[in-house]
Amino acid sequence: MAPHLDVPSPTGSFTNNFDRVLFRPATSSEPSADRLVPVQSHSSPISSFESDTVDEDFHMSRPLIPGVYVPTMCFFDQETEDVDTDAIARHAVRLAKAGVTGIATQGSNGEAVHLSHAERQLVTFTTRKSLNEAGFSHIPVIVGCGAQSTRETIQYCREAWEAGGDYALVLPPSYYAPLFAPSSRTIEEYFITVANASPIPIIIYNFPGAVNGLDLTSDVIIKLAQHPKIVGVKLTCGNTGKLNRVAAAMRKQSNDYDAERPAFLVLAGSADFSIQSLIVGGHGILAGLANITPKACIKTIELYKAGRYLEAQELQETVSQGDWTAIQGGVVGVKAGLQAWMGYGGYARSPLPKPTTEQAISWKDGFRELVLLEKSL
Repeated sequence: MAPHLDVPSPTGSFTNNFDRVLFRPATSSEPSADRLVPVQSHSSPISSFESDTVDEDFHMSRPLIPGVYVPTMCFFDQETEDVDTDAIARHAVRLAKAGVTGIATQGSNGEAVHLSHAERQLVTFTTRKSLNEAGFSHIPVIVGCGAQSTRETIQYCREAWEAGGDYALVLPPSYYAPLFAPSSRTIEEYFITVANASPIPIIIYNFPGAVNGLDLTSDVIIKLAQHPKIVGVKLTCGNTGKLNRVAAAMRKQSNDYDAERPAFLVLAGSADFSIQSLIVGGHGILAGLANITPKACIKTIELYKAGRYLEAQELQETVSQGDWTAIQGGVVGVKAGLQAWMGYGGYARSPLPKPTTEQAISWKDGFRELVLLEKSL
């Protein structure tokens, strides 16, 4: 991976000294909670926050429940590319007011690969703080924590907790995948070691397009789900058969399954198969399209759950068409859509290009029907 572009965050922020983290040496070849636990060479970053910024609601129990979760965007100053905390806060509150179930930072929509460790914490802390101050302290914050080494993944998990994250969303490593042990053993050991050491529970992130085609099977996911600190999965592979197998297995394994508060949350990773995932036993979505149209995504699921299937299908058609625009444009296109229809969004951090005039017009038109639906709700 190329070096991160490490531009400064706002002066006087809580981010000073976040990157100076040491680790205990490994003492065993077996996965364990102690093997790679980071050891801070300085006081916890929490102690560097202003004393009045962290209240009793910062670390509280926020269970994962079915619904619409949003992998939020990261916004930047258009001249300096510094993290724009004001825009991040306003966007998080807008999503919360729309009724989303949870928010995820540090995903592909959040340009995590463009951020330093300190900037990642700044984004998560800003999100958590803005939700609390707006009266949404109950909304969980999921934080993308995947890295190529087990060691750095654990570090990201610790930093996520320190910044106010409730759950860690973890991609499997993939750079050296051809050298991994057979039968998914390396992947299984990776997730178990991370889960043992992480201060927050883990959500498995299965996104083959982001990890050189590495696609976790339902067997592997079900096996990992037996760990008490692995509490969910996001399936961006789009495989509803896999989603069905995982959801069914976890439901059957539960002695007192509660559909409103499942022990293992199974989420579709894209809005274009929202009701399809519900039909086969899924619990909702964690989808980037909800950055633009959260109410439409929520309404689609609500209609299906209310048994209004034809209406849900009609909304799903509009959502799917809008999601195709988002999929084609990626984070650049979603930001262009936000800018065109909501008046904010700006541009992605370089080296991602700014959209051309033609692209901006095309993406705006691609979201048009969906945004009109959003405004009617």
